[in-house]
Amino acid sequence: MRAFTQALATMIVVACALAWQPARAQTDGDAVEVVQTWYRLTLELVRHTPTYSPPVASRAFAYLGVTAYEAAAGGSDDLVSFAGQLNALSPLPERQEGQDYADAAVVHAAMAKAVRELFGNTGPTGQRAMDAIERRLGERVSEGLDAEVLARSTAHGETIAAHILEWSQSDRGAVVENMGFPHVHELTAGGAHWTPTSLIAQQQKPLLPDWGNNRTFAMPNGASCDLPPPPAYSEEEDSEFYREAREVYDTVKDLTPEQRAIARFWSDDPMLSPTPPGHWISIAMKVLEEEGADLDRSVEALSLLGVTLADSFIGCWEAKYRFDLVRPITYIRRLMDPKWEPPLNTPPFPEYPSGHSTQSGAAAVVLAKLFGETFAFEDDTHVDDGLPARSYASFHAAAEEAAMSRLYGGIHFRAAIERGLEQGHCIGDHANALRTRRQP
Repeated sequence: MRAFTQALATMIVVACALAWQPARAQTDGDAVEVVQTWYRLTLELVRHTPTYSPPVASRAFAYLGVTAYEAAAGGSDDLVSFAGQLNALSPLPERQEGQDYADAAVVHAAMAKAVRELFGNTGPTGQRAMDAIERRLGERVSEGLDAEVLARSTAHGETIAAHILEWSQSDRGAVVENMGFPHVHELTAGGAHWTPTSLIAQQQKPLLPDWGNNRTFAMPNGASCDLPPPPAYSEEEDSEFYREAREVYDTVKDLTPEQRAIARFWSDDPMLSPTPPGHWISIAMKVLEEEGADLDRSVEALSLLGVTLADSFIGCWEAKYRFDLVRPITYIRRLMDPKWEPPLNTPPFPEYPSGHSTQSGAAAVVLAKLFGETFAFEDDTHVDDGLPARSYASFHAAAEEAAMSRLYGGIHFRAAIERGLEQGHCIGDHANALRTRRQP
C-alpha cells in the first residue's frame, strides 16, 4: 500500500506542476498530456481497486481507450469514429458546427467521467487521487480559455463519456460481484477438469466463469477465434498430455536465473501490479511518449490496444471454461510429486489456453501494425517495483517471452502457451481491421 500511495502522490505532484505553468495558448501537447496523466493514474488504480482482476482491467482499458479516442475524433481532420464498427456502439454526439472547442478540455472531461465511473469502487486514497488529478488538470486545460468554449468543451466531453458508459452497461461485464467468484458453481467431475488450486475460501470457485459470454468489441463473439482442443487427457506416461506435464515439472526443477527472472517479470499479479493488460498498456504509453506522438496517434494506439486486450480475455475465457482443463499443479502433485511447488501462484481458473499468451499475442499484432514488425523497445514497467527493464527486438519477441514465462512459472502446459499465442494473433487481426483514419 505504501508504494501505491507514493505512486498516487507522484501523480498529484505531476498534475500540480501542470497547473502552475504560465498562461498560454493550448496545444496538441496539452491534450496528449491529459491522456497520459489519466492513463498513468489508471495503471495505479488497477493495482488496488477491488474486483480488478485481469479480465476486468482489460474491459476498463478498452472503454477508457474508446472514450479518449471518440473525444479526440470529434475534433480531428483524420480520425473516424468507431460507431458502427465496434459491436453495438451507436453514433456519438457530435460537436456543434461552427462552434469552437478545446481538445484538451474535451478529452479531460471525457476521461475524468469515465475513470470515475470505471473505478467508482476504489478506496479513499484512489478517490483523493482522482479528485486531485481532475482538479489540477482542469485548471491546466482552462488556462487562457474563453469561458464559453470551456463550458461547451467540458459538456461535450462529458456527453461523449456518458454515451460510452451507457453502452458499457449492456456488455454483461459491468457488475462484478464477490470479486468475480460465483457463490454457486458446480465443478466438473474427473481428473481432466479444473479443481481449486488455492486454500483461500473464496477461490474454491473459479474466477468469472461467464466472462466468455460478454459482448466483444471488434470480433463478432467470444468464440470467433476458436482454437483446437488441448492434447487428450491421459495419465499414461507415454501420452502427449503426460509429456507436457513432465516438461513443466522438469523445467521448473532446472530453472535458470534468466528463466526465473522472466517468470517474475511477466507475472503481473492482481493487486501487486497493473495486471497483464496494464503491462501492455504501459509498454504502449512509453513507446508513444518516446515517439512524441500527437493526440490522434496516442488515442488511436491506446484504443486499439485496449479493444484487443478486452477481446482477448473474452475469447480466452470462452475457451477456458469450454475445455475446463486441469492445471499443471494439480496433475503433477497427483501423479508425479505431491510436494511440488511452482515458483508462481497458480491463478484460480482453468488452464487452457494461457491468458498471458492470448492477450500478448493480440497486443503484439496490434502494436506491430502501428509501430512496425521489427520495432525494438525497452520495457521498464516494473522498474519502480525493483525489477530491471528488459529489452526486446520486436513486440512479437516480447509476446513470446511473456507466453513462455507461464511455463517457467509452472502455470501452463506448452499447448496452452503456443495455441494461446495463435488465438491472440487472430484476435489482434480483428482489431487491426477497424478503420481509424479517413482515406487520403
